[in-house]
Amino acid sequence: MKLSRTKKLFWLILGITLLTAVIDMPKVLPLKFRLGPLKIDHTLYRPDFAINLGSTQIKKSLDLKYGLDLAGGAQLVFEADTSKLKPGDIPDALNSLKDNIERRVNLFGVSEASVQLSHENNSNRLIVELPGVANVNDAIALIGQTAKLDFKGEVNLPKEATASATIYDLFAKDYGLTGGNLVKAAVTYDPNTSQPEVSLEFNADGAKKFATATKDMLGKRIAIFLDDQLISYPTVNSEIPDGKAVIQGNFDVKTAKALAAQLNAGALPVPIKMIQQTQVGATLGKDSITKGVTAGLVGLTIVAVFMVANYGILGLIADLGLLIYGLITLALYKLIPVTLTFPGIVGFILSIGMAVDGNILIFERFKEEIHRGRPWIQAMELGFTRAWNSIRDANGCTIITGLILFNPFNWSFLNSSGLVRGFAITLILGILIGLFTSIVVTRTFLRLFIANRKAQ
Repeated sequence: MKLSRTKKLFWLILGITLLTAVIDMPKVLPLKFRLGPLKIDHTLYRPDFAINLGSTQIKKSLDLKYGLDLAGGAQLVFEADTSKLKPGDIPDALNSLKDNIERRVNLFGVSEASVQLSHENNSNRLIVELPGVANVNDAIALIGQTAKLDFKGEVNLPKEATASATIYDLFAKDYGLTGGNLVKAAVTYDPNTSQPEVSLEFNADGAKKFATATKDMLGKRIAIFLDDQLISYPTVNSEIPDGKAVIQGNFDVKTAKALAAQLNAGALPVPIKMIQQTQVGATLGKDSITKGVTAGLVGLTIVAVFMVANYGILGLIADLGLLIYGLITLALYKLIPVTLTFPGIVGFILSIGMAVDGNILIFERFKEEIHRGRPWIQAMELGFTRAWNSIRDANGCTIITGLILFNPFNWSFLNSSGLVRGFAITLILGILIGLFTSIVVTRTFLRLFIANRKAQ
């Protein structure tokens, strides 16, 4: 590679290193130093990431996200009663239940919460993890309550009241039509335009109430509220006496399915009962973080000493790449963000050793070429070239294993545990970043700082 290209690559690596170092900084970093007359007493504040695009601001927190086992909180396991559902309706009902619970958890204000479906021993379970929750009983009450679906008619407000009116003031006409009257919501297609729409079917009592509502609201709007959240407000174009209606709008297939799922979540709530509650104290989580960070630092130190002891200046260059590896990894954990669990920390520690594994293969091949009498620069390039196939195959197999553990497509016959997935994602990230540092970073540093001197 030409020297100019190597220098450009070096400056790119340096820029990435400095950027990730800023991202990795704690939010508040006190700097206190005194040596004779020299005294430094200053505090650095790291701002969060923010970009202004006209009137829109994209803001990103740069704090690490911790899972239940590190942040403390509660894990709730519910069992869903699907005995009254037809077998073909169970998957959709469970997915609607999951979406419904996720919305409730988000309304409760829990960050980084996890809601997963699990099928064990012929029972359908819902696993809810709530990191940092102090009042678990409130969360249990919120999750377990029956979904509330309401249909409200539009009212005419005085002009002076319109400016301060809320959505609940605008749609305050109550016909007693609720989710208990809705039999089914489904995605259909307009026979004239082929556009997706959402069809509604009410029971006998609901059909009477809906007929009254549509007659009264002709030319006006009927709002649909799910858990007191407005999800749609279609205009009534004609009286509907048979309890079968269609919601038309600017739907695509995805948005129509989403609306139907929301309606079905209120219309067909799956009864759930809590069968297990596990609470994790924040003190235990803090202790786990301390031990994990300590183990990581010890691991980095041992690997760094081993590399220098065995490969000298080559090992020192590899250690520099390992430092950059750590900075990039931590920055990606913040930017993606990765919800860090204790198994995730274990995956990071494991990937430390794998991060220098490529360097060891390269350096051993390099030593073989030197013993064959090849010039230093040629031996270095051959070491990287001939070691690449082994590095690619070994890391590729580990990535495949990590993907199986992560189960990105949520296959029921594979793992669905959040803790195992946390381990898998940190392991896969570690391997990919390790490949970058061992192949690109180390090679660039060797070419720039050592190969050029050998050539002179």
